[in-house]
Formats: sequence, C-alpha cells, structure tokens
Amino acid sequence: MSKTEIRVGGLGGQGVILSAQIIGKAASIYDDKEATLIQSFGPEARGSACSAQVTIDTETIGYPYVKNPDVLVVMSPDAYAQFIPTLKPGGWLLYEEDLITLDERVPQGVKAFGIPATRFAEELGRRLVLNIVMVGFFAGVTGLVSYEAITNAVKTSVPKGTEDLNLRALARGYEYGCELARNSSS
Repeated sequence: MSKTEIRVGGLGGQGVILSAQIIGKAASIYDDKEATLIQSFGPEARGSACSAQVTIDTETIGYPYVKNPDVLVVMSPDAYAQFIPTLKPGGWLLYEEDLITLDERVPQGVKAFGIPATRFAEELGRRLVLNIVMVGFFAGVTGLVSYEAITNAVKTSVPKGTEDLNLRALARGYEYGCELARNSSS
C-alpha cells in the first residue's frame, strides 16, 4: 500500500473527529499500519466547520498534513464546498447523499459514492451515529482498513453502553459501501 491521505469534513457535533480517530486507530493499532491524525474545528463546538486529516501508510509518515486528499469524506454541504477543490483528480469522494448535491466542482476522474447516512442512523434509532455509518461506508468502499480492524476500533472508541448501536451502524454503512464498490467495478 502506498501512502493514502484522507480528509473527513462536516459540522461540529456530527462526530467528524471521532470518525477520523477510528479510521486512524483501525489502521495503526489493528491493521499494523502507520497513521497520523490532524484535527481542526471552528471556535464554536456545534454547528461550525470541522475537519480531520488522516494519513495511512505501511511506511513511516514524515509529514502529517493533508493538502490534496486521495479520499474525501464529507457529511455537510459546507464541508463539500470547502474541500472538494482539494480532492486529487482520480480520488475518491464519499458523501452524505441526502445533504450534499454534487456539481461541476468535482475533479476529473473522481469516483463518487453517496450514502444516506443520516437516514440510516435514524432508522437505527439514533441520528448521532451517522458518523459511524460513514466510517463503515469508508471501510466498505475503500478497503483501506479491514472490517475486523474497524470493528475493534469502534468497540474501543465509543461510549460504554453504546457499542451495540454503533456496531450496527458500522455494519450498515460497511454493507452499503461494499455493495456500491462491487457494483462500480462491474
């Protein structure tokens, strides 16, 4: 595997930072890869812009900042507008399809995969797990971390007592992502 740069963007309160932490933890602790994490958020906690940068590699990572991600995961229209110009041509765009409408700003050759993550989270009984649905979707579409690793990372990262709900959210996103990835390669 070569170095893969990932940016996760959304709004404060959507679990953007936790999503990135789980991806990095899955790669570095459970898949025996190298990973770095950089996070940033606005001065207000909820409702402001929020993003995190994760780099995954099999080699030591010398520079943790992501300028042009290979994978962009966005959960809000503002994050899409802010970060879509930075996505590498030919990269992967994973987005919350009920909130984001793709337009001409998507770079050439980008593979775009949408998921109704908020709707899936609501069907599971808790809108707040949309970030875990997105994490599962990320793992299913990209294959950058194994399902076992991402499952272990979720179990050890979410609040006690919410593991079952979060694992169901993870599985829902993962299955949807695997299905879309299979259909896009056929």
